[in-house]
Amino acid sequence: MTASSSVNADPAELAKFSELAHRWWDTESEFAPLHRINPLRLGWIESQVSLAGKRALDVGCGGGILADSMARQGAKVLGIDLATKALRVAQLHALEAGTPNVEYREVSVEALAIEQPDSFDVVTCMEMLEHVPDPGSVVRSCAELVKPGGWVFFSTLNRNAKSFMFAIVGAEYVLNLLPRGTHEYLKFIRPSELAAFCRSAGLEWAETRGLDYNPLLRRYRLSQDTSVNYLVAARRR
Repeated sequence: MTASSSVNADPAELAKFSELAHRWWDTESEFAPLHRINPLRLGWIESQVSLAGKRALDVGCGGGILADSMARQGAKVLGIDLATKALRVAQLHALEAGTPNVEYREVSVEALAIEQPDSFDVVTCMEMLEHVPDPGSVVRSCAELVKPGGWVFFSTLNRNAKSFMFAIVGAEYVLNLLPRGTHEYLKFIRPSELAAFCRSAGLEWAETRGLDYNPLLRRYRLSQDTSVNYLVAARRR
């Protein structure tokens, strides 16, 4: 974030994902891992709260993989992002697939929190916190957007030696699951740090899950191991 900009976004990060925008819905592309973990994320969210009839917000929606699937579970979904090309891909996919009750906007989560506070039953923010200059601001805005008693879901990467080896060296350089340079280790967030952001924002930490990958089977599964990838469910007090 430059000194002249108040938007909580890294232009290099936005450019990185915009360049790959046309490949978001290619299940064998750089975004294949997102397609493989999406059923796990969606199932875990639904184990906490039924999406049918809910108003949901997906922060940092990218090409719309999670937003689209939540809409198909019966939620009325708004996906937001600051990567213009990715949003266009999401909108085009919704039109082509005939996905009901999903729309997309190019707006920051902080701006939307001012515009529509206390408006959503469910807020999701997946694989985004480790890509912004101020993750605490995103957590705070998510808390402001959800209704009292509503649910907020995060997923991100832990910061330790194991996560460096698995998420960067392994995923980006050895297994080529992700393009090199996708992640920056120093932007990874420890669960204790995310918990502090949640407490400060008035969110109660409800449940945590880890996400494991088996390179031989090319399969992901939810686990209790939060040392690399992890998901958090929280509720607004």
